[in-house]
Amino acid sequence: MHGSVIALLLLPLAAGVAGTALDRLGANPVEEFTHLTGEWALRCLLLSLAVTPVRRFSGAAIQPYRRSFGLLAYAYGVVHFSVYLVFDLAFDFSLLFEDVAERPYITVGFAALVGLTPLVVTSSRAWQARLGRRWVALHRLVYLVAILAIVHFWWFVKADHLGPALHAGLLAVLLGVRLLPRQPPADAGNRGWGAGLGHG
Repeated sequence: MHGSVIALLLLPLAAGVAGTALDRLGANPVEEFTHLTGEWALRCLLLSLAVTPVRRFSGAAIQPYRRSFGLLAYAYGVVHFSVYLVFDLAFDFSLLFEDVAERPYITVGFAALVGLTPLVVTSSRAWQARLGRRWVALHRLVYLVAILAIVHFWWFVKADHLGPALHAGLLAVLLGVRLLPRQPPADAGNRGWGAGLGHG
């Protein structure tokens, strides 16, 4: 079941690659592929944040999905950034630094990807044991990353903001649920991307 869910979430990437290769993504395939990978990066990130509320209210044992969703979010984010770097900037890092400094939507998007990186690097149980309590604090960074990703999406879309608004509303719900009083879960010391990316 776990593997099937991951394969399903990789289908949009495969479809995007195939569509690009077969010239089926419209007049501007690079822009379409950029949109696709960016949106799925955000969706996978929201899925990682949804694991705790779903588990809390349903009792479903879905903790292993959290890390997988987080890693998929990062993978989509890296592809999203790589398309921009290769096709828009032609590997010109001076232009990259200029865009990061001067274009707000790129600034927040780049910050989100950078913020996600240490969560991926430290997502294993070995890193969780090595960092101890600091690991929990570090993985709370996922909340800020998700907010930055929403802002990036909102600023990236030039006209129709329905998509960003829906994603923002879902994030608000996922974060708001965490403010509700609850009993400590049995695995209170084992939350986050190490047992899954996306603390709490």
